[in-house]
Amino acid sequence: MAKPSKYPSGCPLGIRVAAVAAIRHAHRECVTVSVDKVDFREPIHVGELVTAMARVNFAGRTSMEVGVKVLAENVLTGDKRHTNSCYVTYVALDANGRPTAVEPIVPETPDEKRRYDRAAKRRANRVMERRYDQGRGE
Repeated sequence: MAKPSKYPSGCPLGIRVAAVAAIRHAHRECVTVSVDKVDFREPIHVGELVTAMARVNFAGRTSMEVGVKVLAENVLTGDKRHTNSCYVTYVALDANGRPTAVEPIVPETPDEKRRYDRAAKRRANRVMERRYDQGRGE
């Protein structure tokens, strides 16, 4: 039997929180397509309060990139640490389980514009990698 870690991971929680952000944006059922760039910055210690935050950074025709940030808090001192980050891509589904259109993201603040621009670049890279993986080249 595997020995349980004394450092819980924030990643499964982050993915669930990301799913809620995608579903709220699409107003539809969504499925996970990929999990990109999972960064484990610091361990989460047993007894710490874990908070996961997610927001839709970019929406294509049917897909959405959701950014996740996980914080751990020592509840005795109030100290908070950024422990994990990741990007999760979801596709919205219609009643028949087929991909369906989602509302676009309209970034307004400088932070939203920065997130949107970076997410658009990551999406372009994912699309290009998928084409290469399928042997369709450029």
